[in-house]
This record gives sequence, structure tokens and C-alpha cells, in this order.
Amino acid sequence: MLDLGISKMALIGAVALIVIGPEKLPRVARTVGTLLGKAQRYVADVKAEVNRAMDLDELKKMKESVEEAGREVEKGIYSTKADFEKDWSSVTAGLDGSADTSSGDATTPAWEPPPPEYRRPNKNWRLKRGATPQWYKVRHGVRRQVQSGAARVARFRPRKPGA
Repeated sequence: MLDLGISKMALIGAVALIVIGPEKLPRVARTVGTLLGKAQRYVADVKAEVNRAMDLDELKKMKESVEEAGREVEKGIYSTKADFEKDWSSVTAGLDGSADTSSGDATTPAWEPPPPEYRRPNKNWRLKRGATPQWYKVRHGVRRQVQSGAARVARFRPRKPGA
């Protein structure tokens, strides 16, 4: 790495002042600064891209390991299910009451629960029940029905003295 101390930077500045001249030195320094900033941003972008690629590889490996574990669990569940069904069918083979088990399916239950009972809804189930009492609405002048603009104007128009 470059070891730039205060003395080396002062020496570079003095040489640049002599070679470039005092008139062009601020513009050249500004240009060098912007180029260095662009180079630093480029290096940072490359580092970030490399880190993202490494993280993506790690995530792919983790995904594969999780999928493999899921497949193993699924195989275990299916084997356990098959063992359970085999044991269950052997245990329940003589429980249906008849000696001949080949005529009926062993998986259908002997007793079926009745269907749910019909419950009629309340008579006025379509009506909206407001939480505010009717006497409160009347006392405070809450509008209960929508009026058009023309009907509202006609309602509040002052009456003529002759009519």
C-alpha cells in the first residue's frame, strides 16, 4: 500500500504547483478528486457485487439442504402413514360385527353423524341495527334519509307572505 503522510502530500503539492502552475492547479485538483471518487465508487460496487454473488451461492446451498431435509421428512411421514394404516386395518378387521370383511370397505365408518340442523335466521336479519338510539338522532337533528339538492333547497326556501 501507499503510505502517504503529511510530508509526502506536501511534496506532491509543491511539485504540482511548480509543474502545473497556480492558475490551473484548482481545476486539476477538482478533476483528480472527482476521478478518485469515481474510482472508489467503482471499487465499492465491485465489492458489493462479489458479496452478493457469495451470499447467493450460500443461499442456494442452504435452499438445497432445506429441500433435501423436507424430502426426508416427507418419506418418513409416508412410511409412518403406511405402517399406521396397515396396523389399523389389522386391528379393526373384526370390529364391524360381521364375519365376512371382504364384502364391505374397511375404510368407511359404520356410523355417520347426522347433518347439521337447519336454523332459520331472525325475521328482520336484513335490517341494519344502529348503535345510536332513535330518540338521540331526533333530538340532535341527525339526518335519517338522503335528500337531493333540489329537495333541500325547496324545504328550506323561505315562504312567500301571500301563500
